[in-house]
Amino acid sequence: MSLRIPLICSIVWCHFFGFVFGCSQLNAEDRTVDFRNQILAHLTRHGCNAGACHGAALGRGGFKLSLYGSDPAADYDAIVRQVGGRRINLAEPTLSLLLLKATESVEHTGGLRFDDQSESARSIRDWIATGASYRSSRTFDRVEVSPHRSVVRDETQQTQIKAVAHFTDGSTADVTNLTVLAAEDPSAVSIDEQGRATVYRAGRHVVVARYLNEVVPIELLRPFDQPFKDSADTNDEHFIDREINAMLATLRLNGEPPSDRWALRRRLSLNLVGRLPDFVELPIGCHDLTGTDRDAVAAYVDALMQTDAFADYWTFQLASLLRVRQHNDDRQAIETYHRWLRQQVADGFDYREFATALIGALGDSRDVGPANFYRTANGPRPMTEFVSEVFLASRLRCANCHDHPLDHWTQDDYHGIAAIFAKVSGGRQIGLNPRGKVTHPVTLLPAAMRLPNGEPLSDCGATDGNSGDPRRQFARWLTSPENPYFANAIVNRLWKHMMGRGLVEPVDDFRATNPATHPQLLRVLAADFVSHGYDLRRTLKQIAISTTFARSGRKPGTRSDTQFYSHCLSTPMSPEVLADAISDVVGVSEPFGQVAVGTRAIELIDPETSSTTLDVLGRCDRKSSCEAEVQTGKSLAQKLHLLNGPLLNSRLFAKGSRLNTSFNVYAADPIVDDLKIVNQFYRVALSRPMTSREQTYWKQQRHSLEDAAARKAWLEDFVWSLLNSEEFHSIR
Repeated sequence: MSLRIPLICSIVWCHFFGFVFGCSQLNAEDRTVDFRNQILAHLTRHGCNAGACHGAALGRGGFKLSLYGSDPAADYDAIVRQVGGRRINLAEPTLSLLLLKATESVEHTGGLRFDDQSESARSIRDWIATGASYRSSRTFDRVEVSPHRSVVRDETQQTQIKAVAHFTDGSTADVTNLTVLAAEDPSAVSIDEQGRATVYRAGRHVVVARYLNEVVPIELLRPFDQPFKDSADTNDEHFIDREINAMLATLRLNGEPPSDRWALRRRLSLNLVGRLPDFVELPIGCHDLTGTDRDAVAAYVDALMQTDAFADYWTFQLASLLRVRQHNDDRQAIETYHRWLRQQVADGFDYREFATALIGALGDSRDVGPANFYRTANGPRPMTEFVSEVFLASRLRCANCHDHPLDHWTQDDYHGIAAIFAKVSGGRQIGLNPRGKVTHPVTLLPAAMRLPNGEPLSDCGATDGNSGDPRRQFARWLTSPENPYFANAIVNRLWKHMMGRGLVEPVDDFRATNPATHPQLLRVLAADFVSHGYDLRRTLKQIAISTTFARSGRKPGTRSDTQFYSHCLSTPMSPEVLADAISDVVGVSEPFGQVAVGTRAIELIDPETSSTTLDVLGRCDRKSSCEAEVQTGKSLAQKLHLLNGPLLNSRLFAKGSRLNTSFNVYAADPIVDDLKIVNQFYRVALSRPMTSREQTYWKQQRHSLEDAAARKAWLEDFVWSLLNSEEFHSIR
């Protein structure tokens, strides 16, 4: 009994005075705040460690934090130990500079980040009051955000977003209040403090949830308010159409009917061989497109893929992707590389083996085509970024200086790959350099070779190109079916080429915060690609025979659709394809530098071959990625070149041109024959006959002309206007 009274007094004393003297163990435990899982989350939520604030490479105002809390130890040191520990005040937590600045109790360039009575302020005060410890009772594993996808009727229906953190000990915690929820388009989606999202505009919208340095996308869909008729034939749906039609039905978007035979024929030819259909020589026994049914389209696609034009065009496409160009005036090396690429296409190559050959290439680049792959980027870091963009469709550049802020890539991933490519010696002769290394910017020591899955690689000890080459292990990881990026990256590029827009856009920016518009379709396309031997032709054909590909162009009811494929997206021809199309239609070849007359633009080996036309039209020099949106004919210089330059004007009625020859042949009945010429140019330029309305219009225009000079001028103006039309310049 005598012992209880002092004990009770001690508890009462500590209860009232424990905050000041720090003796209330019970109260301290109740108020324990975790630095890594809570304090960093509060700082992240309020943007304190974002790239525009203290998370910048050099920090702000002498205070540097890791980007989005990716390096907790460094952040703890910056907050607790740097500047003599002045950022926290253990004796008077409310006077801690960390709090005073964030609540703008003292001048703060970043302004008010949170109120001094907010949950964030209370948590930081409690953390400091209980000793500002770095220790954590549990380790964060992952965050689970729900829902992943939500369909709402209108702005009256909100979506409650919830984030739950999972820890390695099996425990969980609701961290919705510590999670940053950011709408990709704030004008279309608003999110309140409780995590409730409101969608104001019809369509698909993405919200990114960030807890600590982990990000999760959420898809919000709001159907269009319009009449909808589900016309999909579920019994005869291609796997592509099944996924596309499901999204159209969700959004109440009506798919356009199929294109006519002429439009589909032109679209297939330009997409598969880069040439207007009337100028493609089909193999003997193969037929032109005879209808729009799937069997007819499949037969025409097979015929196109057997042509030399297909091999030429897809060699050009691969050369653009791989940025093939001449280095140090080494013409022989680029010719060897180009010849090897064309042979791969002509033979119907396995893309997995193709990538493996490039990654593991050794030898004299004048003799070994794939060896030129290592002449594209100068040094292990640029090579890492080049390889990741081409084969992973990921931009690893951010992970050079810090962990990627929008994806899972880390500095160790980046420099682990760079360390692998450091073992390659460059120049004309590609070999192995066992002593090659790169310095890790954090440790300032040679970076260890490792795969992005964390697997370390042994040092390179051989120079014979066999057992000691770490690139072999990297190539196996890269092309493994378990790698979610490799197959997805190439099928997404093929999809964009055929459909005008990638399922992931931009096509070289795969990341968690940039999800596919149709994720299941991307997975199915990639799985089909892998299961059929990584065959590009197979994937191209599957896209080409789908009803989705065959849809006609945009109509008023689908005008707002730019990403769901309710209609055919019109895309401009590339500079090379447009230049070749003009040459085909006028019947006079465009000269390119010292290359033999008659060489097509897509057959040029060197992208820097002299050509004012290609330069003005905006060709890619392949010094960097060529995957930016094509803007052929959009700039003022391009328009002036097409309207007034020699590209058209010097060749329209030149000797031997199509117009000159036709004008001289058709002379018996001038009016009738001139209309035959008009129809001929419709067929070769627009790949279709005139409509009855167009026939009437041109007949009226022609009727008032009498002498040959007027006829000639009229026909020149007609062809000139045709070749400057949007219909001619577009793939639609």
